[in-house]
Amino acid sequence: MARKLLNVGILVAFTAALSAVYAQPGGVRLLGTQAGRPGKVVKGAPYSADVTNETTRTLADGNTIRQVSSGRVYRDSEGRTRQEPALQALGSGALGAKVPQLAFIYDPVASVSYALNLRNRTATRTVWPAPAARSANLPNALPRREQANARRESLGTQVLAGLVAEVTRNTLTIPAGQIGNAQPLSVVTERWYSPDLQVVLYSKRTDPREGETVFQLTNINRSEPPAGLFTVPADFPMSDVAAGPRRRP
Repeated sequence: MARKLLNVGILVAFTAALSAVYAQPGGVRLLGTQAGRPGKVVKGAPYSADVTNETTRTLADGNTIRQVSSGRVYRDSEGRTRQEPALQALGSGALGAKVPQLAFIYDPVASVSYALNLRNRTATRTVWPAPAARSANLPNALPRREQANARRESLGTQVLAGLVAEVTRNTLTIPAGQIGNAQPLSVVTERWYSPDLQVVLYSKRTDPREGETVFQLTNINRSEPPAGLFTVPADFPMSDVAAGPRRRP
């Protein structure tokens, strides 16, 4: 199972979105990125930063589980991005030494993405078809049942890491009995968004079922990253993988 997860991480083209991939109990947990087409392309706002994801869960007996993953992100003036997640193998003994060092590049100019295995010095390439036109009236991302129980509040603006951030709080209330809960549950997400860089600088999600998850960008540098970060080294053997099914707009 662990080997299968590692192979998937190497062979599939990945985006910036950070997420966790779990194996069965006693197996490997890889903290990395998620498959699929990258999202919004932002031009004229280059930056690089460290990325940290931290999850804290409190168990019924008072014990706590804290897990932290970190990485690095880059974006150039043309909207090309490079993600360097720190993949960690938890509870896997010596297998942790075999976890590959990966980097993921998305080039919207060429509409292509690359997954680089920096340890083995190999690469895979995915060529993406042109995106379909999106409707001007996009549906709300939340299911209708959840829309009625969701509340969004503006908390004004704050300065974080030298950048002005728009701060919002989203609260989703799960009514009593909807998922077998005796009392209503509230899932609260606080989000600090930089209009200048068009990225989330900080977010905190508190869910009584899963604990607290904090995402943060630090050591933000707004200079143009080196161009070589967004190309595949000439000595990396290249293989191609098919693009996944196009997502609905």
